[in-house]
Amino acid sequence: MAELKKEFLNVYSVLKKELLHDPAFSLTEDSRNWVERMLDYNVPGGKLNRGLSVVDSYKLLKELSSSKKGAQLTESEIFHSSVLGWCVEWLQACALVLDDIMDSSHTRRGQMCWYKLPKVGMIAINDGLILRNHVPRILKKHFRSKPYYLELLDLFHEVECQTVGGQMIDLITTLVGEIDLSEYSLPTHRQITVSKTSYYSFYLPVACALLMTGEKLESHSGMKDILIEMGSYFQVQDDYLDCFGDPEVIGKIGSDIEDFKCTWLVVKALELCNEEQKKILYDNYGKKDPESVARVKDLYKTLKLQDVFEETRKRRTRS
Repeated sequence: MAELKKEFLNVYSVLKKELLHDPAFSLTEDSRNWVERMLDYNVPGGKLNRGLSVVDSYKLLKELSSSKKGAQLTESEIFHSSVLGWCVEWLQACALVLDDIMDSSHTRRGQMCWYKLPKVGMIAINDGLILRNHVPRILKKHFRSKPYYLELLDLFHEVECQTVGGQMIDLITTLVGEIDLSEYSLPTHRQITVSKTSYYSFYLPVACALLMTGEKLESHSGMKDILIEMGSYFQVQDDYLDCFGDPEVIGKIGSDIEDFKCTWLVVKALELCNEEQKKILYDNYGKKDPESVARVKDLYKTLKLQDVFEETRKRRTRS
């Protein structure tokens, strides 16, 4: 795995160099330096699970098709699967840069959000668009001669549509001045998480690998359903860690309560609390002051949501 990650990071350096000298962007020396700094700050800083899973998935699929355990990928296969992995990471970076602005977040991946840095500010919006526009440039350069090139473009377009749609639903349920917890339910939460997280974090990497093997995605709808469900559970876990996780471990300071997010925790709380407890939620959820946040967290503990989460985790692990 360490060797695979090293090779993966080497491909990032190749792609970055290509993009910094891509004539489509007409970069000056100053803007080229800006983009390089922006890329290094936002693209390779995470755990890279999404990108590496493209390579892992392709290797597994090749083993299954050849019936050879431990089948080795060629240099070209490693490179091209890594390129697709980085396209996923580029899309992730775009989403995070813009999401942090919309959520007024402070930290990401153990460091200040990009837009929070001196001299960056709202320039980060354009940086997010640059990241988004890098993806088709990468795909065109490295895959336009492949028979599955059009399917790749369609796949990334579909996933992006799902993701921005999920982000929109997430945002309009938390409109400033229109706080209404009665709108929050498990179906609403699932709709947000499936669109906003499942498609690009779980389905996209495996779908990329499938296309590389020559498979048609419409022939694997069952696989898609499983991956979407995995992404849904992942978001439940992320909601839990936003509240109860250690910022030193998860790399960010949770703000879902202050931001009035439709999380699994608040939805379950609304299901379990009595009228008096519900009033505590209505009076404190979505407020920025630490005392209100503490009251919500205390209510979560009173409702034993940590135990409820553990039961949910065990049930989904067994299934």
